[in-house]
Amino acid sequence: MAVPTFRLAASTLAQVGRRFYDRGWVLGTSGNFSAVVSRAPLQLAITASGASKGTLGVDGFLRCDAAGQIVGRRAGTPSAETLLHIEVVKRRGASAVLHTHSIWATMLSDRHATRGGLCIEQYEMLKGLSGVTSHEHREWIPILDNDQDMPRLASHVGETLTSHPDAHAFLLRRHGLYTWGATIAEAERHVEILEFLFEAMGRARTDANGRPRSEARHGDRANSGRESSASRR
Repeated sequence: MAVPTFRLAASTLAQVGRRFYDRGWVLGTSGNFSAVVSRAPLQLAITASGASKGTLGVDGFLRCDAAGQIVGRRAGTPSAETLLHIEVVKRRGASAVLHTHSIWATMLSDRHATRGGLCIEQYEMLKGLSGVTSHEHREWIPILDNDQDMPRLASHVGETLTSHPDAHAFLLRRHGLYTWGATIAEAERHVEILEFLFEAMGRARTDANGRPRSEARHGDRANSGRESSASRR
C-alpha cells in the first residue's frame, strides 16, 4: 500500500484531530496522532508535543524516525508517546495510530484495570472493527498501567500486542485509548466504534443520576429500610 506524503498525512490527521476535539475526545493538549510516511526507512508524521487538537494544522506535525528522533530541521518536540506509536506500527504493521483521552475510556480503564482488560461482546457496533463480521464477536482490550518511562512503557506495549494478537486496541489506565488501522480512515473508524462502545458500556452501569448501578441498588435498599422504619414509627 502506498504511503501518503508528509504534508498529506499531516493535513488528514489535523482534520481528524479537529473532529475528535469537537467530540470531547482530545480536550486541552491531550491525545496524539501519527501516520507512516515512509516504510524504508521507517518514518512517521506525528503530532508535536503540547499541540491543541482543536486548532491543529500541518505545522502541528513533525517527521520522526524509528527511534523517535526528529528528521530534518523542523522546530518542535514530538509527542512524548512517540515510542508507543512506533511500537504499534512495528508490531501491527499499522499505517496510522490514534490516541484519545475521552472521559468514558478513562473511567473504564480504571474500573477494569484489576482484570487486566475490558471485554466487549454482543454489540452490533463491533462489526465496525476490521475483520469483525458478527455482533457475537468477543473483543478483549488489554489495560496497561500508565508509566512516564516511555522506553519501558513501549516495551510493555510490545509485549501486550504480542500476547493479544487479535486486539484492535489497548487502554492505558486513567489515561486513554490507543488504536490503529491500515489507513488513517480505518484508524479513525476504530476510534469512533470503540468510543461509542465505551460510552454505551459506561452508561449501562449507571442509573439516571450517574451513580454506578451496584451503588444505586445499595442506596435504594438503604432508603427503603429507612422508609420502612419511619412508617413503623
